[in-house]
Amino acid sequence: MKIATACDHAGFEYKEQLVRFLRSEGHEVKDFGTYSTVSMDYPDTVHPLAISIEAGTVEMGIVLCGAGNGVAMTANKHQGVRCALCWQPGIAETARKHNDANVCAIPARLIAYQETEKIVETFLKTAFDGGRHEKRVSKIPIFSLASDLC
Repeated sequence: MKIATACDHAGFEYKEQLVRFLRSEGHEVKDFGTYSTVSMDYPDTVHPLAISIEAGTVEMGIVLCGAGNGVAMTANKHQGVRCALCWQPGIAETARKHNDANVCAIPARLIAYQETEKIVETFLKTAFDGGRHEKRVSKIPIFSLASDLC
């Protein structure tokens, strides 16, 4: 699978470990940075990741910051992105099954790295259930609602 990663300084150490883990599992990884623990602004790495999701050049994304909220909010500004903040494997599973999430946000300062691997494995291995969830997910992008609201 082609997976993109992006983080800020708070997520850097987990991201580095995660990139090695994903490659060891046979995934192709596009790393959008950051590349150090020097303070930086997460939108500078997350927007390019989200654009790559929308363009279809990668299949899934993993974004990391201290609490996970900032990277998730940034990613979700993009119409083709459904980013879920995941701090347990069960949340990652539900995000994929029910919401067809294509980006997983990890709160690096709030969970152990070992939990991160479990969350990401679950996220990548879980399929979207479709069915009754399909209609709901299709209503997430604002452009799908525009004609209904006018």
